[in-house]
Amino acid sequence: MKKFAFTKSGLFLLGVIFLILCGCESNFKEVQRINYSEFVPNGEAENFNLKYTDSGRIKSILVSPKMLDYSNVEFPFTEFPKGIHVTMYDTGGKRTFISSSYAIMFKGTDIIDLQKNVRISNEANQVLETEQLYYDQKNEWFFTEKKFKFTDPKGVSYGEGIDFSKDFKIVNSQRINGEIDEAE
Repeated sequence: MKKFAFTKSGLFLLGVIFLILCGCESNFKEVQRINYSEFVPNGEAENFNLKYTDSGRIKSILVSPKMLDYSNVEFPFTEFPKGIHVTMYDTGGKRTFISSSYAIMFKGTDIIDLQKNVRISNEANQVLETEQLYYDQKNEWFFTEKKFKFTDPKGVSYGEGIDFSKDFKIVNSQRINGEIDEAE
């Protein structure tokens, strides 16, 4: 008789354990679903063309085949997965041209991360080429620690690490080499 009671108790205990485990698994899956958030853009634009003006003057024009807005995530950003072309104007109307194959702008930091085939040129025939470059919109300042090539009417220089103003009037470069004609 004791053997039968033990088996009955054992079956009962196994049944309770089974129910608890099934219940926990169900709750675990539910908790996973609650914490799951899809990483999809809040907005999307094709053939994006934005003109930024200040006091009636065009300051910059940004053109991109595709823009994705992720303002719905914890650290909001705007992504340009197919690249950008930007024309910036200074107060005298002189232009600076910027292009890259990919760009991402982090909201709240005013930093734009330009990546792949980054090229900046101006009307003075100065050209900077690199694989990654950051642009601080607030201070109108570019910087990178990556390798770069800087072409100027005076010559060509290569280096690793550079920061400069948007008009190339102030340039601070690190580890450079090349030939520059200083006759002027």
